[in-house]
Amino acid sequence: MRRFFIEKIDPEAECCTLTGQEARHICKVLRMKPGDPLILSDCQGRQYQGRIDSISRQHIQVKLEKPLPALTISPLDLTLCQAVLKSRAMDLLIEKISELGVTRLRPFISSRTVLRLDAAQAKAKMRHWQAVAQSATKQSERTVPLSIDPIRGFEETLKQLEAEPGLKLILWEEEESQGLQSLLKASALQTHFIGMIGPEGGFTETEVKLASAAGFISVSLGQRILRAETAGIALAALMQYEWGDLGL
Repeated sequence: MRRFFIEKIDPEAECCTLTGQEARHICKVLRMKPGDPLILSDCQGRQYQGRIDSISRQHIQVKLEKPLPALTISPLDLTLCQAVLKSRAMDLLIEKISELGVTRLRPFISSRTVLRLDAAQAKAKMRHWQAVAQSATKQSERTVPLSIDPIRGFEETLKQLEAEPGLKLILWEEEESQGLQSLLKASALQTHFIGMIGPEGGFTETEVKLASAAGFISVSLGQRILRAETAGIALAALMQYEWGDLGL
C-alpha cells in the first residue's frame, strides 16, 4: 500500500486533506482514484490507513479508516554533520542515511568544500534534498523523515553543537592514534551521537583542532581512504549497529 506524508494528522478527524507535491503525485503521476487505499504518515510519527474520498485539481480528500502502529524509532538520536558534496554524492548520502534511520543532517561549508552555493541555489538544494529524503523515507517505511538543517558555515555549525549532549566524533583520515572500533569499545552506551564528515578533500588540520575544542574526538575508520559519501553512510550504519536498532 502506498505511503504519503502530511504535516499533521488529527486523530479526532474523520478526514484529512493532502495538498502540494503529494497531491500532485497522487493525481498526475500515480493516477489514483476515489476508493483507492493508502497510508498517511505525519511528522509526529502517527500513521493511518485511509481511502481516497475525492480528488480535485489541488486537493485530495482522504477518509481516515484506522490508526496503524508506529514503526519503531531507533533508540539512538543520530546526527550527521556533512560538508556539502557534489550533487550525486550528496543525493546518495541523503538517500542511504534516511534508510539507516539517521535523525538529523546538518550540512555545512568547510574550507575544502568544492560546491559553493549562493542563497537562491542553497534554497533550491534544500528543496531537492528534502524530496530525496522523503522518497527514501517512504521506501524504508520510516514514519518520521530525516530532518535537514539549512546549510551553514563550519565554525557556526561547531558553535551550535558545542553544548549538545552525547558522543561527538569527527572523521579524519590522518588520525593515527584513535580508531572508531577501539573508541566505541571503551565508551559507555549513549542515546545521542553526532558524527562530522568532511568534503571530498577532507578536513584541514586547523578544522580538526577547532572541532576538538568544541568537544569532538578525532577518529579514523581504518586504513582505506573512503569517499566522503561512503564515510558518512558507513558511520551511520556502524553507529546504528552498535548503539541503535540495526540488526535487531
